[in-house]
Amino acid sequence: MSLRGQEELPTFFGRFIHWINVLDPTTFLASDAEIENSKNLLEHSGHSTKDSLEGEKVKEALKVCEASLHPDTGNIIPPIFRPPAFMPLATPLVVAALLPHKGTKSAFFWQILFQSYNAGFTLLNGRNTNNMEHVTSQQSLLLVGAVSYAACVGASPYFLMNRYKLTSPAMQTFFRKMLPVPVITFLSALNVLFVRMPEIEHGIEVRDKAGNIIGVSHHAGEKAVKETAVSRMALVGVTSLMPMLLHFVFQSSHFILRNPLALTPITNLTTALVFGAMIPVSFSIFPQHGKIQRDDIEAELQDKTTESELFYHRGL
Repeated sequence: MSLRGQEELPTFFGRFIHWINVLDPTTFLASDAEIENSKNLLEHSGHSTKDSLEGEKVKEALKVCEASLHPDTGNIIPPIFRPPAFMPLATPLVVAALLPHKGTKSAFFWQILFQSYNAGFTLLNGRNTNNMEHVTSQQSLLLVGAVSYAACVGASPYFLMNRYKLTSPAMQTFFRKMLPVPVITFLSALNVLFVRMPEIEHGIEVRDKAGNIIGVSHHAGEKAVKETAVSRMALVGVTSLMPMLLHFVFQSSHFILRNPLALTPITNLTTALVFGAMIPVSFSIFPQHGKIQRDDIEAELQDKTTESELFYHRGL
């Protein structure tokens, strides 16, 4: 049974409120002992109680477990890759990655840090099947190659600008403000696709409404990965628009003309706030427990059930 109970939250608003609760930073550094105690409390409480005090304890235990345990395996996720850690750790990385760097090396450095953290978070919060219990050396090399490729592409606007000495104001604005927006948005989706490619290759489990496993579906795996890629694009895409929009909005304002050095901290702070606000939004775009029509899965699985809809866990 999945710990992230969003199968009961069919609306975007319901899922958004759920993630606001789960992303509580107080659960970031929950110890292994606290997590195990919370897990044991849930197992013995049956997720419900009439006693109000005990009910509050159960709610807190559920939040700790949802924020700290992998919903498929029940294993404890390393603290830095737990959902509540995503905001405090990824925010400075995305802000730094979106800065208008002067050189290619600094752009590459921050891109590889951001893409590496993204890859680690995606890997440890993705789906898990019997074929994916361990990351093989081949998959490790693929991850390193994917992160390196993404970092190189992310730094490419600065390489082109410096390589061909594009110093005019129009070219500087295009390569430092405008081009990074579609580039980093595309790379965020590509990161998810590379990291979770095994889910498409091996498939993921699909279940009926009673929770019975019907089988492993490649089509469901593809749908889950695509949904996660879209949600990550929304997160990073909206955030990456902020520096460009603020540049055009404030560059001619009287305050900025009098205080030109104020534009950078305003831009960085706004970018950080937008990224933080977009995290629960992006997690809520698609349900964690997605649906797939019986007609859309493999023929051999269709023969195993008569239900029109099947369910799968999407991951983050």
